Amino acid sequence: MLSLCWTVCAIIRVSPMRYLDLGIILLYLIGITWFGARFRSSQKTLKDYFLGGKSAPWWAISLSIVSAETSTLTIIGTPALAFGGNLAFLQLVFGYLLARLIIITVFLPQYYKGELFTAYELMRNRFGEGVRQVTAGIFLVTRALAEGVRVYAISIVVAIILGSGETVSIVIILLLTLFYTFEGGMTAVIWTDVVQMFMYVAGAILSFFVILSHVDGGMTHVWQVAEAAGKLQIFDFSFSFSREFFSQPYTFVAGFLGGTFLTTATHGTEQLMVQRLLAARNEKESRTALLASWGVIFFQFVLFLAIGILLYVYYMDNGMAIPGPTERDKIYPRFIWEFLPVGAAGLVMAAILAAAMSNISAALNSLASTTIMDFYRPLRGLTGKDDAQDSKRSLLLARYATVFWGGVLLVIALMARQWGNVLEAGLTVASISVGALLGVFLLGILNRHAGTKGTIVGVLGGLSAVVFLKFGTDVAWTWYVIVGSLTTFLIGSLLSPLIDRPREGVAG
Repeated sequence: MLSLCWTVCAIIRVSPMRYLDLGIILLYLIGITWFGARFRSSQKTLKDYFLGGKSAPWWAISLSIVSAETSTLTIIGTPALAFGGNLAFLQLVFGYLLARLIIITVFLPQYYKGELFTAYELMRNRFGEGVRQVTAGIFLVTRALAEGVRVYAISIVVAIILGSGETVSIVIILLLTLFYTFEGGMTAVIWTDVVQMFMYVAGAILSFFVILSHVDGGMTHVWQVAEAAGKLQIFDFSFSFSREFFSQPYTFVAGFLGGTFLTTATHGTEQLMVQRLLAARNEKESRTALLASWGVIFFQFVLFLAIGILLYVYYMDNGMAIPGPTERDKIYPRFIWEFLPVGAAGLVMAAILAAAMSNISAALNSLASTTIMDFYRPLRGLTGKDDAQDSKRSLLLARYATVFWGGVLLVIALMARQWGNVLEAGLTVASISVGALLGVFLLGILNRHAGTKGTIVGVLGGLSAVVFLKFGTDVAWTWYVIVGSLTTFLIGSLLSPLIDRPREGVAG
């Protein structure tokens, strides 16, 4: 109701020509919120609330993975990267494919050896509760920070639509998202992902052709201008051991390896993605869903980078001032709102909003699941198999945890306004600590001699190394996960035989 009031207040300040667009956006937001909330009746156990009852088909999970991986950071941040640079970001996307092959080979078999609710139960089985809570704690901090950036990113879009301030926009987004996440759990997350996936891809394709229609000379002219400006370059095979080389995020070495390590960490060890993989009916469907998601991801990045190049040519042709780096995230949503036909602009903006809401809801659910399953229930001496006995209380606390994390994201989103390009800010935040997380999982799965104490020291070493890179050097963010994971793995492997006895075996 609060969001509706804000919307109505905003309508009276805009041109009557925008009534249709705003009406479409309002109806879509109400519809997607209702659609997600209607799954409440199926949420009877923790398995239902956190894993969707393990009943979703592989293709729905695949699209849900894409939605979580894409987010509003991609929708508004990727065009901004191409607008100010070139296609070099695709080097990371090629690394995303190798990462998926690593995950289905190394990680998935371990996750499906037992009935797990979170990724960090695997670390409990391997090392004990101490390492489980360290890894779960890293996830909570990392995901909250990265998701706060995503909340801020969509507030840019809402502020353009409603003319409201960014703070008001952030509150609107979180209230709507909290409502259906609170009610519908993981089932709502997956199926709202499917709906919004088709919406925002269709909206991006429509945007591409509308922008192209505003460029005299069509694709031939776009190609000529983009090529002359160096916008079509994808690969940068330069290599050296110089300080300047390691400060460049989009060389082939940094991009491909950075994309591989980052995606292996986020998709293989972070609950946000692992929760989707665990929600599949079996390991085979989980594997299929993960691999299929890469093709869609690749298409999306190409599409949004192409939109950024089109916008660059449009600005150049019309002699428009090139926005500074902090303003480039607004270029794409502002063009949609100002130049797409009435009705179409509303649909595209609604799709972007729905994509963001669905993505944020997934984060809220994964943060809540980690809070309950990796902290609350272990403290009470409960396991995932006790949910029939304790389901009512645990479900209530899971919903309260969802609300709590919504408040945390609000605070972080307000801080993120000063962090620069939203896509790179989100990736940088995630990269600082997920390297250490990946290092722990590699120790647990690949090194049977790793022990609890050595692993924890390895985590501290990996985190310290990345913090030093971030605040003490100008090394690019694409190296953070590589350094963090390798440092954690090496320190843990070297110290474990010296300071503790390893526990043999992995999750079973």
